Amino acid sequence: MPELRADVACTWVGRIGDTGVPYTDRVLPDGCVDIIWDGSELFVAGPDTGPVPFAPRPDTVFVGIRLRTGRAAPALGCPASALRDQRADLADLWGAGPTRALAQRLADTAGTHAAVRLLESAIGDRMVDAAPPDRVIEGLVAVLSARPAPGPGLVSALAARLGVTERSLHRRCSSAVGYGPKTLDRVLRFRRALELGVSRPATSLGALAVSAGYADQAHFTRECRRLAGQTPSELFKTAH
Repeated sequence: MPELRADVACTWVGRIGDTGVPYTDRVLPDGCVDIIWDGSELFVAGPDTGPVPFAPRPDTVFVGIRLRTGRAAPALGCPASALRDQRADLADLWGAGPTRALAQRLADTAGTHAAVRLLESAIGDRMVDAAPPDRVIEGLVAVLSARPAPGPGLVSALAARLGVTERSLHRRCSSAVGYGPKTLDRVLRFRRALELGVSRPATSLGALAVSAGYADQAHFTRECRRLAGQTPSELFKTAH
């Protein structure tokens, strides 16, 4: 839906086969919140501050909508911080009746494309009377996405640049994103490293760390362990 372009990062579909060996995957932090239909339940995922184990049931199809960083609260009807590191039943946020009605409509759809359209429509309805986006948070996400230099004093510099106090910045960021600006900086830098690792597979880990905005490779390693539960070499499955 064009009217949701500023709020939705992407829609996605995941299919789990009905044969093979059961496995556990990891969901890694990305600064976003997802609303997900798994064929029987509607739930909300994130915002995460570390790796989340994921052991899907065989023969399951997932349909999800990923809300952009800082854009989830109006659609969900609560501060994003209330969902930090959580997997919550959508009924707890939207009410049992509306959620049950949407789940029934999703169960009756023919195919994932129709399910995506239904989820988009439901979120669009929730956003009609939503307050406009917080321009301070939009500015914060833009600045942190542009690879600021690591080091002390980042939050005070950001607050001054955005024209608010540090306390106000932290409060507004926690409400809109789910956690404070320091954690947001860490998560966005980590995602930048992941994207660079995919687009530049021959790059050494040290060079990758610097390009992503880490102080050095040791800094990169510490953050990977914290956010992914793995070292960079394990994460990228490489012997750089």
